Amino acid sequence: MPRTLYRDAALADGTGPELQVGVSVLVDDHRIEWIRPTGDELDPGPDVDVVDASGCTIVPGLVDSHSHLTLPGGAHWIDRGFDSAERLWQVAEHNARLQRAAGVRWARDVGSPVRADPVDGRTRALALGVRDRWAGRREYPYVRAAGSWVARAGTLPPGLGVEVEDGAGLVDAAVGQLDDGADFVKLYLDGPDQETAPFTVAEVRAVVDAAQRRGARVTAHSGMLPGARVGAEAGVHSMEHGFQLDADVAKAMAANGVALVSTLAVLESWRSFARTTTVPRFAEPAGRSQVAARREWAHESVRLAARAGVLIAAGTDFGGGSLRANQLAWEIECLVVAGLQPWQALAAATRNGGVLLGETDAGVIREGGPADFVLVHGDPLSDPAAMWRVWLVS
Repeated sequence: MPRTLYRDAALADGTGPELQVGVSVLVDDHRIEWIRPTGDELDPGPDVDVVDASGCTIVPGLVDSHSHLTLPGGAHWIDRGFDSAERLWQVAEHNARLQRAAGVRWARDVGSPVRADPVDGRTRALALGVRDRWAGRREYPYVRAAGSWVARAGTLPPGLGVEVEDGAGLVDAAVGQLDDGADFVKLYLDGPDQETAPFTVAEVRAVVDAAQRRGARVTAHSGMLPGARVGAEAGVHSMEHGFQLDADVAKAMAANGVALVSTLAVLESWRSFARTTTVPRFAEPAGRSQVAARREWAHESVRLAARAGVLIAAGTDFGGGSLRANQLAWEIECLVVAGLQPWQALAAATRNGGVLLGETDAGVIREGGPADFVLVHGDPLSDPAAMWRVWLVS
């Protein structure tokens, strides 16, 4: 590959509110050789491809911390989980192209249907085969994947995830996902009864302990407050959505090192469905009111988590929720509306995602590191909408 000099850009790396202006970056064989002020460039040598990056901002490659690679999203996203394995494999390929073009370099897949893989024939969560086939190929995002959703029987539509009846079954199902090759375990802490958590703190902690013995982590779906309390006290590695937190739960999350993966844009998507669909849960007055109330609490939950010092990483929930694979910029905007500073929202979609993954090169820009960065038109530290205006992906 030719050496490439990206000349005279601005730089926003998610470490603070100040935009660095007049920055040049030299890339050699997909690695960053140096980052210098444009007026103090080192000699790049011969045969260098120079990219005029003036007027653009370089940001780290994005990390979508909550995605479902094998599912398309939309207002009927749950139904799509029952599409054929062949169709879902095609969806994953399309999602990869969408993510790449939007600057997403890392995808954390947090659940996919269990099917016979149309390529390798193995019966397990489909995203695990997708992860394996994309590994080492720069045209695809880097993937870390859970297996399927592990939930109390009666929570999910039959056949969508892995159902268990009790705590013992919960541990067995979690270990089974790791045996299938999952990078981490995804639990559902919402249950058939929204007022009661489906599992106890001791039962969830047993799963956390079992996963840790295998060198793995546990994350938990949490849309309701009872499950959030259990996850925080049990010390899961992260909670997905966290739409209903209170100050005590946020404090427990911070004390136990539990991260929050925000998906606020899902609620904006649902609000739009009130006008663009006839689906009753979105279009009818009762549905609209419920979405509005959830949105208000979800925004407050982000503020509570931020004040408590909880690590916040950004996700779209595309596929398993209503968004599409190229819409992480929407979540960045939503985090700013909820109260984060633009640089903090950018950090949630970049370096914080890398911390969540345990990948030191994910979501960061550094000399000697991989050349996984994005050029956007505008200043995302004053105008988060700039993250929609992707001009070039390295």
